[in-house]
Amino acid sequence: MQLPRWWEPGDPCAWTGQGRGTRRMSPATTGTFLLTVYTIFSKVHSDRNVYPSAGVLFVHVLEREYFKGEFPPYPKPGEISNDPITFNTNLMGYPDRPGWLRYIQRTPYSDGVLYGSPTAENVGKPTIIEITAYNRRTFETARHNLIINIMSAEDFPLPYQAEFFIKNMNVEEMLASEVLGDFLGAVKNVWQPERLNAINITSALDRGGRVPLPINDMKEGVYVMVGADVPFSSCLREVENPQNQLRCSQEMEPVITCDKKFRTQFYIDWCKISLVDKTKQVSTYQEVIRGEGILPDGGEYKPPSDSLKSRDYYTDFLITLAVPSAVALVLFLILAYIMCCRREGVEKRNMQTPDIQLVHHSAIQKSTKELRDMSKNREIAWPLSTLPVFHPVTGELIRPLHADSYESTNMPLMQTQQNLPHQTQIPQQQTTGKWYP
Repeated sequence: MQLPRWWEPGDPCAWTGQGRGTRRMSPATTGTFLLTVYTIFSKVHSDRNVYPSAGVLFVHVLEREYFKGEFPPYPKPGEISNDPITFNTNLMGYPDRPGWLRYIQRTPYSDGVLYGSPTAENVGKPTIIEITAYNRRTFETARHNLIINIMSAEDFPLPYQAEFFIKNMNVEEMLASEVLGDFLGAVKNVWQPERLNAINITSALDRGGRVPLPINDMKEGVYVMVGADVPFSSCLREVENPQNQLRCSQEMEPVITCDKKFRTQFYIDWCKISLVDKTKQVSTYQEVIRGEGILPDGGEYKPPSDSLKSRDYYTDFLITLAVPSAVALVLFLILAYIMCCRREGVEKRNMQTPDIQLVHHSAIQKSTKELRDMSKNREIAWPLSTLPVFHPVTGELIRPLHADSYESTNMPLMQTQQNLPHQTQIPQQQTTGKWYP
């Protein structure tokens, strides 16, 4: 982004920039006002002085071409050096900039811009901004100082101020002198003031807006505040009528007769326009009545005595330690009585239990005891239900095996065909010869 560099007291806004020579430009192309354009020589490692007015938009461009002279070129023969350069700006002695001053640089290959609206509180106080340029290829740095001398404006603040929201612009695009000049020219044709100033420019992201999707060349949007010395025109007042307010509440575009004068270049959201009439605002400032600064006589001061009386802490000890301990002991005794002295016993329980339930309970206990005793003795013969009854091949009935014919501890639950007596061999196919039973 290449912005012209100029400043003239009394102009709608002030542009400054760092360059190596003087550049004079032709009058503004809008035809609504004439601008005298000039720059001041800036030498390497020298301080740059600018003189903006309070309440008027201030723009200072940090040009990459100027700071390239601070870094020695190392391109190959026949190549043009285009090193990525970024900037860091801060108030001297502080980590950040003043509250009214903002900074933006989209990419390391674009110029940086300082912009904002100086306040009346800083009039007459030089504001020194340290500008550090970083060469991202060679990692070299260069530092310059920008001295901002804020001057007071005779008509600050302008009594009538209007803030427009432009949907099809980013803040760095709106800061260009040609674009902002075209917008001020369109506003002047609609408003017809004698004096018109750009007061401030704010990105929609700084107002809580969302980052647009990177499709269809969508823009972030920008708020532009302008001030004039005459009341608002009837066209600007159209947004306040009930019909347009209803359309805005239904998220529909209001009907504004002068919108066509902006539509060729600027898409304005008329529902977000803000009109401020400072002549009708009631001042809430109350003058502070200062007294003589002498406190009423409260008598002679009497410091505390050097000899302090002794204090007995026995009562405090009883309250904080003995009483809780006694309560805990009583609760412990009550719990011990309930748990140990109030037990009913087995006999009383059996007397209150039905006989049939006791019989079932006794049978379950006996079965459980028998199973436990059986599990301890592993020499008992296996149950007959676990042994095979029929021959797996012939289907003949097999006599049950007795425990004395084999070792019961090694007997598997299910007999395999190899362990069965009188087993008939299954015929197998031989490679040569006949079938054998």
